[in-house]
Amino acid sequence: MNMADELLSSLRRRTDADLEPLADLWVASWREAMPDIDFSARREWFCGHLPALEAAGAMTICGRDDGGRLLGFVTFDPATGYLDQIAVAREAKGSGAAAALLREARRISSKPLFLDVNQDNPRALRFYAREGFEMVATGVNPHSGLKIWRLRAAPPG
Repeated sequence: MNMADELLSSLRRRTDADLEPLADLWVASWREAMPDIDFSARREWFCGHLPALEAAGAMTICGRDDGGRLLGFVTFDPATGYLDQIAVAREAKGSGAAAALLREARRISSKPLFLDVNQDNPRALRFYAREGFEMVATGVNPHSGLKIWRLRAAPPG
């Protein structure tokens, strides 16, 4: 069984005990993608942001391997389709884990998914293009000031 298959078999909603490990994964993932930004300094923001999103209707789905190791997570609002966060552990990158998390978000969401992505994050841009997302608008991230693209994809089927 490959890592993505392991992840797919163990997807579940976030619990309170998951918040700290998710924050660790989020910081590590962003540190790798955008090394010029101090994401450790943003960890506290993330730990408040995720529960606030969920209180407003978003869901966070976690994926772990058969040994219980956190491989990734996705946070999205099933009522609107907005995908706020997706992060995958370094050892799971390229394994299909991110695609498995995205498939689960698409399966649950009642609307087509859309998200904002940094224009200077080439790995993410390639991933979303492979997954059928298209640019529908441009903008600026209010936290970092970086240029973003709004991407949108229709649900599968």
